[in-house]
Amino acid sequence: MQEIDNLPIDYELEDEVWEEELQESQQTAFLASIVRQNETEQEAQATLEELGRLADTAGIMVLGAYSQKRNQPQRATFFGRGWLSEIAVKMHQAQADILVVNEELTPMQGRNIEREFGIRVIDRTEVILSIFHDHARTREARLQVKLAELEYQLPRLRRLWDHFDKERGSARASGGAASRGMGEKQIEIDRRLIRQNIRKIKDALETVTKQKQTQRKMRDSALKLCLVGYTNAGKSTLFNLLTDAGVLVEDKLFATLDSTSRQLKLSTGEPLVISDTVGFISRLPHHLVASFKATLMEVQDADQLLHLVDASDDMYGYYIEQVNEVLESIDAADIPQILVFNKCDLLHDDFGVLLKRRYPDCVLVSAKENIGVEELLEEVENKLLDARKITIKLGFDQGALRSKLHEIAAIHSEDYSEDGVEVKLTISSRDLHLVSDYIVHNTKDKTKNT
Repeated sequence: MQEIDNLPIDYELEDEVWEEELQESQQTAFLASIVRQNETEQEAQATLEELGRLADTAGIMVLGAYSQKRNQPQRATFFGRGWLSEIAVKMHQAQADILVVNEELTPMQGRNIEREFGIRVIDRTEVILSIFHDHARTREARLQVKLAELEYQLPRLRRLWDHFDKERGSARASGGAASRGMGEKQIEIDRRLIRQNIRKIKDALETVTKQKQTQRKMRDSALKLCLVGYTNAGKSTLFNLLTDAGVLVEDKLFATLDSTSRQLKLSTGEPLVISDTVGFISRLPHHLVASFKATLMEVQDADQLLHLVDASDDMYGYYIEQVNEVLESIDAADIPQILVFNKCDLLHDDFGVLLKRRYPDCVLVSAKENIGVEELLEEVENKLLDARKITIKLGFDQGALRSKLHEIAAIHSEDYSEDGVEVKLTISSRDLHLVSDYIVHNTKDKTKNT
């Protein structure tokens, strides 16, 4: 994490050029984690591998990964001092630049590790924030990331400014605060500036929230479908396939930070808005979730969730649990969801059968290969719209109703006879009353809406 800069703050919602930081040469790192008594070896290994992927996405080269078994972190240094001494020696021998810890360190723990063992240390949250900073594209995402960065840095200023702990008696060279002769320390000035910036960003994000609320009211007549899932599950690939939206797709964690919404055309003709959202991850920092409140409103406001899971990942069950925990933390756990296992083209047929047995209502798809998408859309119609496939018989004098049905339903066939027209169609339950008097055969009994 870079030291706090004193950028001129103008958080009006207008276009701006995002100033990219100068890229440093690639840093090298050791990864470190604590394995608690209730963790399995597979879970511990999976979390370290995920930290490695985060580090890679952040441009950090991993030289080694180590863990220490203990029930609780050591209050002063997180790990045991003897264990840290050994790691410090190994880091110096390998010329590793930083130690990346797989949990969030307290400010005191970070300071103590660096002071006592002469190594630079960052935590999981700092790596995630670095990735978010690099991937933020829109004004809204940049504001949200900046807010999360400032709230993370505020309690850690002492560590950042240990080298500058003298009373100052002259004005700050970059301006921005009338502090000459006030006898404040640099850390106190920066705290005040950060708090001011946090207030300004929160005000700007509140404006964004109000704008989104207005936009949602304008499309209240449309049902809302939202893609959620663990990061890199393939949400943006599926979103592009369904909507031709052209959302950025990369094989990296958190390639998408911005919520994107498009209209999705269903066979019934019902208006439906589908949204792609930021991926979730285990141990997602609470202040980061809070910062992305405006984006996560899309999830909270959905009528149905498509919970996308990477079926090719052995830890898929763990990722399902982690996503559900995040949904619960943002008060979205009660929204009906369809469990969608993506990347089924990478699975053996027998494993797909096992998934269906374990999750009877799931849908198997491959967004990349366009497999199973029609079945998924049918499931969306069935559960979100409570769609019914029926056959009706209309007289020739009911042309207006037939015309209406072509707008609001999916017409499968029309067979003409001497006494009228037999129409096979799929129609949502909300429009079923229009044709209930003309039903001659119900070809599909609906299960209860989820």
